[in-house]
Amino acid sequence: MGFKGTKAEKKVLYDKKLVELLEEYSQVLICQADNVGSKQLQGIRKGLRPDSVVLMGKNTMMKRSIRIHVEKTGNQDFEQLLPALVGNVGLIFTKGDLKEVREEIGKYKVGAPARVGLVAPIDVVVPHGNTGLDPSQTSFFQVLNIPTKINKGTVEIIAPVELVHKGEKVGSSEAALLAKLGIRPFSYGLVVVNIYDSGSVFAPEVLDLTEDDLLDKFTAGVSTVAAVSLATGYPTLAAAPHSFVNSYKNLLAIAVETDYSFPLAEKTKEYLKDPSKFAVAAAPASSESVAVAPTAVKEEEKPEEKEESDDDMGFSLFD
Repeated sequence: MGFKGTKAEKKVLYDKKLVELLEEYSQVLICQADNVGSKQLQGIRKGLRPDSVVLMGKNTMMKRSIRIHVEKTGNQDFEQLLPALVGNVGLIFTKGDLKEVREEIGKYKVGAPARVGLVAPIDVVVPHGNTGLDPSQTSFFQVLNIPTKINKGTVEIIAPVELVHKGEKVGSSEAALLAKLGIRPFSYGLVVVNIYDSGSVFAPEVLDLTEDDLLDKFTAGVSTVAAVSLATGYPTLAAAPHSFVNSYKNLLAIAVETDYSFPLAEKTKEYLKDPSKFAVAAAPASSESVAVAPTAVKEEEKPEEKEESDDDMGFSLFD
């Protein structure tokens, strides 16, 4: 049974529990809890034990407790939670892997009917086919401009129809029709909207990033830094290899155009003076490679001659 006491006593108990969780856990998932029932929430609590704890409550109480705890401890990290406490949200404190905990939370979604006045989280499409309703129910379909026909004494929808668009409110006619067809188009559960980890708050999409994604983003960032550095003349570690290469090219160009020289430029200057020397040096290498081929062919022919002589002497193993 729940704690029975005055409102003041409940607030003190809630504040104590929240402070204990803040001191024990460094990871918190802020979850939206719209249209989540108590029985469904109970199942989520059981599924996340023992590594995680679910704490629901009013935003004003949570913010008040966090502010008092920050003032007492001087730990400013928890202030990052305050802007995320907006709307109908709850906190899940965990010591487990954040991605695995989020996936576990996603398993506890239940179907729900379309109620009047509810904002549709997704597009609602009525499929084509036999509805099983008698012809007297065609008025519902006519009001909603759904094409139908009578087939074997029942109403049949000719083509699929998008009944409610995402973000629109469900009307009374739409809700009544979906109820008659037995369609429960929506599913509800806790939805992770923000994640707190040791003083940082980030979106849950960050958990979907792979090592390859991080490597690609890091490489793109290094390339951008190098490009900006080279364009502005501001030295950075990312641009250092490019700067060295460009400087070497400039020195080499100066050495070629003037009498100044250095060891690495000698070979280039020698080549520019007499390219034929390098052509003659490359020729013997190519002739040697050509000469190797006939030798290999002759070596391959010798075993064949030996085999033929064995056959001639009558020592063939295949006779």
